[in-house]
This record gives sequence, C-alpha cells and structure tokens, in this order.
Amino acid sequence: MSVISKKIRNSARGQQCQVRIPGICNHNPETVILAHVGKGAGMGQKCDDIHATYACSACHDVIDGRTPLGDPRYNRIYAYEGMVRTQKLLLEQELLKVAK
Repeated sequence: MSVISKKIRNSARGQQCQVRIPGICNHNPETVILAHVGKGAGMGQKCDDIHATYACSACHDVIDGRTPLGDPRYNRIYAYEGMVRTQKLLLEQELLKVAK
C-alpha cells in the first residue's frame, strides 16, 4: 500500500458518513471507514482508493451486500453519491490533487 493510500484510508477516522442511507445510517463517526465503491480488476480485488467513500458500518454493510435492502441499484446510487462527497473532502484535505 502506498503512503498516499494509507493517508486516504486513515483520513476516514472520525469523519461523518457520506453514504447516508435513510433509515440505515447510524451517523456514528466512530464506525466510519473508507469503503470501496466499485469492483476491482478481478475476483476478490478492490478498486483504487479514489473510488471509495466514507461509510459508517451500517451503510457499508448495505453497499457491500451484507445487509440486503430494497433495490441494489438504489444502494449503488447512495454509494456513488457518497463517493463524490468523499472526493470533495479529500480534495479539501489535500489528500487528492487535480493536476493543472
């Protein structure tokens, strides 16, 4: 794991959940981790850390399919919206940079 990836993963500690599934989110920053949203290149592989979101344990269980909830397409929407919000936070924390 690169130093940047470690910093991005560690940045999730104490953050607010960015997935925010209504009726599911536990709103507990103590349970927030960096949850990968997309699929990796092969079975059992994760996508890059840029394709992740700050997620509480409850929302993480839903987007990973451990807790089935309604239509999985909606769960993906929550996950991707959370990823966009997380990317904004990572830019603000200067853990991501956009080349000019």
